[in-house]
Amino acid sequence: MRCGPRSSWLTHAAALASAALAAVLPLQTPAGDPATPPSDWRGALPVGRLTLKPCDHGAWCGRLPRALDPSGMVAGTVAVYFEYYPHTRSGPARGTLVATEGGPGYGATGSRDEYLALYAPLRTDHDVLIMDNRGTGHSGALDCPRVQNATTLTGHDIGECGRSLGRRVPLFGTALASDDLAALLEALAIRRIDLYGDSYGSYFAQVFALRHADKLRSLVLDGADALSGPDFPWYPHYAPAMREKFNLACERDPECRRLGGSSMDHIAPALRLLRERPFPAEVNYGQNALMHLTADASRLAIVMFGGSPAYATVRELDAAARAFAGGDRLPLLRLMAETLVGVESRDATHSTVDFSEGLAALVSCEDPPQIFDMSLPVPARLAARDHAIAQRKKEAPDTYAPFTIDEYRGMPLDYAFIDQCVEWPAPFQGSPAPPLIAPTGPYPDIPVLVVSGELDNMTPVADGAQVAAHFKRAHHVVIANSFHVNAKPGARSDCATILVRHFLSDLTAGDERCAAAVPPIPLVPRFARRVSELAPAQALSGNEAHADELRAASAALLTCADVISRAMENGAGRGVGLRGGSFTTVTAAQGYRVTLREVQWTEDLPVSGEIDWPGRSGTVRAHVKLVGPEALRGTLDLEWPEGVAASRATVRGELGGHAVSATALAP
Repeated sequence: MRCGPRSSWLTHAAALASAALAAVLPLQTPAGDPATPPSDWRGALPVGRLTLKPCDHGAWCGRLPRALDPSGMVAGTVAVYFEYYPHTRSGPARGTLVATEGGPGYGATGSRDEYLALYAPLRTDHDVLIMDNRGTGHSGALDCPRVQNATTLTGHDIGECGRSLGRRVPLFGTALASDDLAALLEALAIRRIDLYGDSYGSYFAQVFALRHADKLRSLVLDGADALSGPDFPWYPHYAPAMREKFNLACERDPECRRLGGSSMDHIAPALRLLRERPFPAEVNYGQNALMHLTADASRLAIVMFGGSPAYATVRELDAAARAFAGGDRLPLLRLMAETLVGVESRDATHSTVDFSEGLAALVSCEDPPQIFDMSLPVPARLAARDHAIAQRKKEAPDTYAPFTIDEYRGMPLDYAFIDQCVEWPAPFQGSPAPPLIAPTGPYPDIPVLVVSGELDNMTPVADGAQVAAHFKRAHHVVIANSFHVNAKPGARSDCATILVRHFLSDLTAGDERCAAAVPPIPLVPRFARRVSELAPAQALSGNEAHADELRAASAALLTCADVISRAMENGAGRGVGLRGGSFTTVTAAQGYRVTLREVQWTEDLPVSGEIDWPGRSGTVRAHVKLVGPEALRGTLDLEWPEGVAASRATVRGELGGHAVSATALAP
């Protein structure tokens, strides 16, 4: 039940969208004629029985006091924070759009820019409401220092977090958070809403639908997280979806397909070596950071299961594993380091407002079923855990294939799932926790749109289908060649955004042909230490370059593509090349401008120059200088369309005194 961190590119894309929206809607006003707001609108806005105050982000903000424990057994209150964005056209609103965030542990208002960008065309006649769930963001974010500041999560520290919360433990789960939203709607006099939930937010949205169906006009579940199902505590769809992710990407890439076999076949030799000879490693990655790690099968597992960095991992893993088996360890080690950082949800400050690790642990341990009985005392539960795992090894040893169950358990606890709650405190006698709602209960008869990414293994297509099957009026859309959460900025295409907006407007997804049109991911054909190992670009009319120079053209393309994939993940700032050199990324229009300084993707060809990357669509343009051996020195202009299936790049310039005119598959 973990959605993973927000990426820098996603945040950048949302900021750009929000800025564009602000240019059109520079000032938000309450319902009514925007040109003639009420005389007191600058100081307060009455909505229902609440009075809201203006705050940052063009919103009206408020707090709704809620009993921590509705039964009264545990004293205390929590002030639930929310932001309200009135529609901008005169006349009554057509409805209210509500968005809820994933994690669990993120406050929804931390993603306001993304939600406002999603809702932008609908905001003229729809109000928008965003609420931080209790225990997140500005709604009393839970702080468990042992897990919030831990270098590595342990079962003991997670248990200590639960024990430190005492009798408050059952009072921050999804059920009471969903009741808070219902109470807030009552207070604001909002009768029904269209509720969008992404990742864990889809879990919350389903619980809300089961507890408060009368308050819903529709649901959108983006990256649907099932409440339960057959074999649920073992996450049975997790590994099949992971394998499918890499195998499909390889099948759809001409170079990878030409190798024969599946991607799992290509990765198997590297896994075998990591099992036989794990080793300590030192890796330079990101913005010139150094990581010490143990390269072993579990580190490979987190690369393959973790889904972060999603694009780079799928684009590179097959080739990186083949390089590793051939003695070139660096590409795979870099992915290991990047993934270990990428799956970390806490920011550098470990701010609980940005992300509460304590709330994440609480919801994960209180709400979904576990492989052991949570009512057992901890010593008995440990024994029950060990017995369940021993049985699983006998009966279904390939549950997490190609990894063993023990290799899978070597991943971080919040991605391996099955061990994280083993020391969480058992429910105390007379616990006031309300039931989450039995998943066998009746699901409401409302329009539901379920959106799944075809390459998402965190909330797989199978989970989306399972969720959709519960609702009589659900429609399930699978976005081809796409990852986790697809309607927010940062997805591989705007298809899901278009479909969700159409659904929110008239309760149908509309023309869905775009769902099948998202292009496959162009995979790295191979990692090479030397230019001579690469296939040459294909000569065009006017070319005078020799084969070695055309190989250098291929290396230049792959160098630029490698840097772009890092800029997409890391955002603006400095980065380092695979084998040396550096680059600097700055925001520009809808994408980035990247300046390369002797970046070495191969060991023998430093590349300098500039790349203009347009975002997920448009034309990539680069002007680069190659400073390798004398015969490979010169300048090249590179160009290819981004986001187009089977597109080709053109290369023109001069190397070694010869005119270069060539083409290759876009990298």
